[in-house]
Amino acid sequence: MWVRSTMAYRVSFVMMTVGNFAATALDFVAIAFMFSHIDALGGFTLPEVAFLYGTTSVSFGLADLVLGNLDRVGRRVRDGTMDTLLTRPAPVLAQVAADQFALRRLGRVTQGGLLLGWSLARLDVAWTPVTVLLVPVMLVAGAVIFGALFVAGAAFQFRAVDAAEVQNAFTYGGTTLLQYPPSVFARDLVRGVTFVVPLAFVNWLPALRVLGRDDPLGLPGWVDFASPLVALVCWVLAGLAWRAGLRGYRSTGS
Repeated sequence: MWVRSTMAYRVSFVMMTVGNFAATALDFVAIAFMFSHIDALGGFTLPEVAFLYGTTSVSFGLADLVLGNLDRVGRRVRDGTMDTLLTRPAPVLAQVAADQFALRRLGRVTQGGLLLGWSLARLDVAWTPVTVLLVPVMLVAGAVIFGALFVAGAAFQFRAVDAAEVQNAFTYGGTTLLQYPPSVFARDLVRGVTFVVPLAFVNWLPALRVLGRDDPLGLPGWVDFASPLVALVCWVLAGLAWRAGLRGYRSTGS
């Protein structure tokens, strides 16, 4: 329904999609400006940073396209409109995710995909069947991990109804973090996004394998391939959190 509504005004849709594309592209423009004065950032060249940027942008963009509207859960809890969703014969999570579905968010995915393609054409790496396969696996697993964060953040809003920005700190903030090499951050922060909130499995760890870089934490080599397993665990935990939050929902009392 929302896609049909969007396509009813095609010029507006194109303009908003291009605007979304341009707004997200400005992040990389800032990085490119830095490289006009330096040769490497944390030991990473511009194509390598572009690879990190492209992979996280595509993964986050896919998750944001499908589940980005979950930050409205707190608003629905406050105004009581969550009750309406509970009366419909459809999963509540699917209804919230589809509410006001914004197809214009494809601009971020497109921008990230183009930059990823540019970086792949310029990377000086020894491609093997394993590293070639690792790239699409990284993108899909990263999207699932970000999706799990969206769902977990929405579940938290059942308890703290004004917590949308807390969710955004891990989703939008996480994608900004992962656009830069792990070597520019403190080791404690890298540990935190590896063992506490496993954002490092979105692209840092598998990307280090693709780029032939050393892991700053010195983890075993098999960890670079653990993104699908981590994504599955994150999704299961997020699903359990969502079910618990929904069961604990008591409406507004009005």
